[in-house]
Amino acid sequence: MDGPQGEYTEHGGTWRPFWMVAAAVTVFVVLELLLPGQDLPWFGWPALVVVLAIVAMGCVSARRVWTVRADDAALTVGRERVPLAQIDAEHLRAVDSGVDAGAPVLGGGWSLPRGRTGLPLRLTDGRTVLVPTRDPAALHEALVTRVSDTTGGHPGPEGTLGR
Repeated sequence: MDGPQGEYTEHGGTWRPFWMVAAAVTVFVVLELLLPGQDLPWFGWPALVVVLAIVAMGCVSARRVWTVRADDAALTVGRERVPLAQIDAEHLRAVDSGVDAGAPVLGGGWSLPRGRTGLPLRLTDGRTVLVPTRDPAALHEALVTRVSDTTGGHPGPEGTLGR
């Protein structure tokens, strides 16, 4: 998905879980008001608010940590930023998906988030990182159009994980 300035953006999470829980809470509130008697104890109301707040924090967190952006200067996943000049363009053109076992996940974490594929990127210093993406083909296309060959065709001496 390209934004208005030509920036590729893939959001790390959606608000769908929040709206599903909010709909369920609304149903509970309506049933509480319509049905006779008091079925929900007094502590149930604050508990519903706490549940909504926890789900909202999870949605915000996923969007902040796993959002992938590629603009004309850098690839960003969460807080991690890789300047496009540090991406090995020759390797990028040769690969469009797959996983390099043992490569660190860009954005943090020990493994890829559920529902995402790792797009392996070799950096100019020889390290390989995985970019968590739901649409590796679109991200690959966005990166290939932005990355110029700055490596001279040769990656650095280091392998995966800087070894």
